[in-house]
Amino acid sequence: MNALPASDLQGVVSRLFIHPVKSCAAIEVREAVLTGTGLAWDRAWMVVDARGEFLSQRSLPRMALVRPQLPGDGLVLHAPGMPALRVPLEPGGTPFALLRARVWSDVVDAWDMGDAAARWFSGFLGQPCRLVRFDPGYRRLCSLRWTGGIEAHTQFADGYPLLVTSAAAIDDLNGRLRAAGCGPVGMERFRPNLVIGGVEAHDEDHVDALTIDADGAAVELRMVKPCARCPIPDIDPATAESAPHVGDALRAYRQDARLDGAITFGMNAIATQGVGRTLRVGQAVAADLRFG
Repeated sequence: MNALPASDLQGVVSRLFIHPVKSCAAIEVREAVLTGTGLAWDRAWMVVDARGEFLSQRSLPRMALVRPQLPGDGLVLHAPGMPALRVPLEPGGTPFALLRARVWSDVVDAWDMGDAAARWFSGFLGQPCRLVRFDPGYRRLCSLRWTGGIEAHTQFADGYPLLVTSAAAIDDLNGRLRAAGCGPVGMERFRPNLVIGGVEAHDEDHVDALTIDADGAAVELRMVKPCARCPIPDIDPATAESAPHVGDALRAYRQDARLDGAITFGMNAIATQGVGRTLRVGQAVAADLRFG
């Protein structure tokens, strides 16, 4: 059964990513369960400093080298020169300690993942820090201004549960980079959850709602806010080295009047239908375009 309405944009889910630990490397997956706070396990963990403030590649590019795995019974983290770190998904006989952590302007409840994880991250990043997990019982509300009054929640993402972009958008950027004498870059730099194929570059900018045929059931994602880009796309995820050519290229054509001229790439989204469904690479996508 086709769950999609008749629409003027037709595409497919071409790639899916989850980022278990905020600002660490992504895991590319073939399928992922859509939850009320985004794809399952996305931004469920975060690294904080001694005051509980979140840490990111903006100040610590080495975080890009921390590579997570989710084998099913825990979170496993790898980094150059470090032994693998295994973190349980659920507390055992002793509950995780609760603490308060700050992500941007929000202070939220979090579970402390313990001293072993703290020593691992502190050793690799060169400063005192701890690994925390978002308390599943806490509700972090997205900005009602941008969601149009719809109550949506997220975990440790910057502000919204999902980031959507198009495969053609990275192709367009790479064409501009080649013209400037620079090498191509991967989509991983932009840290999306959902990449749409078969559409024009940045079509997601002109969509109110995206419908996905999830095995015969409709999933609806509402695009709510353009994603303003920080310097993280300039960081090579393979080396953690930063160079300004990506930001320079974007600045020439991606200044967005909706955010007072900020550089944008991709759209933040919330799920308005289909929570609990499984998204898979290859599923059909449809939307109506709007301009102006």
